[in-house]
Amino acid sequence: MTTTDAVTRPALNRVPEVTVFFWIIKVLCTTVGESAADYINETLGFGLGNTTVLFGVLLVLSLVLQFRQRRYVPGPYWTVVVLISVFGTLVTDNLTDGLGVDLAISTPVFAALLAIAFAVWYRSERTLSIHAVNTTRRETFYWVVVAITFALGTAAGDLLVDRLGFSFLTAVVVYAVAIAAVFVAYRLGAGPVLTFWVGYVLTRPLGGSTGDWLSGDRSEGGLGLGTLGTSLLFLAAIVGTVVYLTVTRVDQTERRLARTT
Repeated sequence: MTTTDAVTRPALNRVPEVTVFFWIIKVLCTTVGESAADYINETLGFGLGNTTVLFGVLLVLSLVLQFRQRRYVPGPYWTVVVLISVFGTLVTDNLTDGLGVDLAISTPVFAALLAIAFAVWYRSERTLSIHAVNTTRRETFYWVVVAITFALGTAAGDLLVDRLGFSFLTAVVVYAVAIAAVFVAYRLGAGPVLTFWVGYVLTRPLGGSTGDWLSGDRSEGGLGLGTLGTSLLFLAAIVGTVVYLTVTRVDQTERRLARTT
């Protein structure tokens, strides 16, 4: 490769192409975020503060590994998503349970923070496209937004369930229908950036409600798998999907673009 080639070759995207596998594994990650946080915090008795510190440290380490990648690699990327899903859940739980902040307050605050993050991202880069997350600065914006969406999704999901008194299964159905509506809107011409991030936020309460439904006691409308059983089941599914993506590379932006040219 010549010096000219190195200069003119476009930087590789550091996040996956949005495929059906993206949404499947995203929901799997959010379900683990809910069940794993509950298992370590409550079942093992770590406590909310200690659990938050533990996953905060693991998240920082995983981000260091992710930022060392020059292109999207499934293993490091989805490890960050799993850990950030747990950490985002814990942030909201700390505000609600630890500090007594009402969900009716934290939800709009997180929504405002998300809007600010998008505004700063766009002002800096002039694009919010996830197909062009190919610099360290753009990737930093990306992960900041992702972290806020998990906290927002947790708060908004808990607020809706608490206020309306939904059962676990009802909540799963409601969020699944909402995501389906977003997909229909996208197919009818709604902006891809807007629909992507709305869908991204909604997958958090969908995954959380799924985790609650699977792990919850039968007396409460759950399936009784427990937080450990649910976490292990979904972690196994995540690992299997990540291995498949690593081998096939079907969610690499550059590979998909090459197949269409």
